[in-house]
Amino acid sequence: MKAWLWIGLAGMAGAGCRFLFSLVVAEAHFPWATFAVNLIGSFLLCYLVGGVLQRWTSRKEVQDAITTGFLGSFTTFSALGMEVILLMEEGRFGLAALYVAVSLIGGLVAGAAGFYLSRKREECI
Repeated sequence: MKAWLWIGLAGMAGAGCRFLFSLVVAEAHFPWATFAVNLIGSFLLCYLVGGVLQRWTSRKEVQDAITTGFLGSFTTFSALGMEVILLMEEGRFGLAALYVAVSLIGGLVAGAAGFYLSRKREECI
């Protein structure tokens, strides 16, 4: 199967999962669903790229489908930008700044945890 088709199908699945996640997670006064999928996506991407994915499959088109397709559409950095702007338009500058900070730092921490756990897993195998 062509790589673009794998990526497109996986992207459709990732976007669908992202949408379902937003239906399940209550938003209240903070965009929790976007925050959570960005952290989960950061962790998963780094965990998989850290070595696990290469062990599951050597097929580049499958690897690209999972990383670029599924996780690329599952995480929503563009939604983060929009939600920060909406918070600022509501005059909630402190919450907007906090959201940016915890999303960036949380994404880096989740990504580092993913790489660390992936490497630890590889050492055990």
